[in-house]
Amino acid sequence: MMVDVSSRRGKVRVKAKVTDRRPSGTVFMNFHFREAAVNLLTNPALDPASKIPELKVCAVKVEAA
Repeated sequence: MMVDVSSRRGKVRVKAKVTDRRPSGTVFMNFHFREAAVNLLTNPALDPASKIPELKVCAVKVEAA
């Protein structure tokens, strides 16, 4: 199933696999592959302690493509 995943910062179209392995209301996406461009969705803010970008957490909307 193809879905559009969007945030305030962007949108990507990806193949989805729906399972019960994640808590309800959460989404997991690999961010290691440039083809998916998942980091376009993430928050550019830096963690205050480490000064590392918060690339692993952001709010998104998922819709059928």
